[in-house]
Amino acid sequence: MLKEKFSRVTYKDIIHIFKFLFALPLSAVYRIRRGKMWLISEYAGEARDNAYRLFQYLRQEHPEIDAVYAISINSSDFKKVENLGEIVSYSSLRHWVYYLAAEVNVSSQKGGKPNAAVCYLFEVSGLLKNKRVLLQHGIILNDVKYLYYKETKISLFICGAKPEFEFVKKRYGYPEGSVVCAGMCRYDALINEKSGSDGTILVVPTWRKWIAHGEGAGHFTDTLYFKRWQEFLNSPKLEKILAENGVRLIFCPHRNMEKFLKYFSYGSQLITLLQWSSADIQKRISASPMLVTDYSSISTDFAYMHKPLIYYQFDAEEFRQRHLEPSYFDYMEDGFGPLCSTLDELLSKISAYAGSNFAPEEKYTKRAADFFAHIDNGNCARNYNAIMKLLGRGR
Repeated sequence: MLKEKFSRVTYKDIIHIFKFLFALPLSAVYRIRRGKMWLISEYAGEARDNAYRLFQYLRQEHPEIDAVYAISINSSDFKKVENLGEIVSYSSLRHWVYYLAAEVNVSSQKGGKPNAAVCYLFEVSGLLKNKRVLLQHGIILNDVKYLYYKETKISLFICGAKPEFEFVKKRYGYPEGSVVCAGMCRYDALINEKSGSDGTILVVPTWRKWIAHGEGAGHFTDTLYFKRWQEFLNSPKLEKILAENGVRLIFCPHRNMEKFLKYFSYGSQLITLLQWSSADIQKRISASPMLVTDYSSISTDFAYMHKPLIYYQFDAEEFRQRHLEPSYFDYMEDGFGPLCSTLDELLSKISAYAGSNFAPEEKYTKRAADFFAHIDNGNCARNYNAIMKLLGRGR
């Protein structure tokens, strides 16, 4: 893992080492002036996940907390965060100063830092011992080994499901009390913001490491991933299902696969290709009546709202060998929707759900009820309390 990290070091990472060294003495001054600061972030250009929802909650419910949000000034989400409170430009010198001075750093991403490579080096080696909270950007459904304690040294790891909590606590190596089942902050919005249906099926395949970072990147159109999704988008049967039921479809691959979106083509006016960076996924989740995915944890958002979903896993063996190993979650036995491995199976299930006006099936809603630790709008509050306890100021 460490060798793989160093293989991706760039000249920009080297520049950040100097930013880090320059920020060190400045951070000592800021620690005196703003010793209770909470620095919150997601990816550089995003404010639409658990960290944003927590920041929003803090500004509304706990304005006494000195909370700062780190985001790129070029982000399409910049204005909505700026309207809530203080921001700092992502990866800037000030971001480094705040990162080193903050009482706690909170992110929905492991890499939500001024520079992920440099921070990884200092944090995992033990040279940097600041308090860090991982809110996650989704419930763990696969064995994500880069989130093991030895790879993060995270102070507080937030989970959102009962079996996930037990799995992480038992397998990931975190110290006692460092893993807390407080729920995903963004789920509050799924409860608080009225969930409707705009008649648009959402299709969100997750990424493939061997394609995004490996040999598949140079020959994308030769990959099974491209062939199967291209076949799906151009299926005459799919277009017929959409037309007959008066619904549309949005195809929005994971952010790490966005660069390949230009290779996909489709002939139907009922289908839209959407870039992750320009999509407000939270709003799309609330508005869409059904999800089609392969392994994405966005499936848990739909399960949380008792909306139907379908898993389309045409490359399960390769995915397990080259991307993520299985965990406590069996997609067939524990999944929140039917599991398909062929296009015909997938289209048959889409047709059935569309024909029933996307009515959820009882066995899947029961699985969801058993899966989540909480189905309410108290996730942000529980996350806040968990962080306060970490800082020695909570119950």
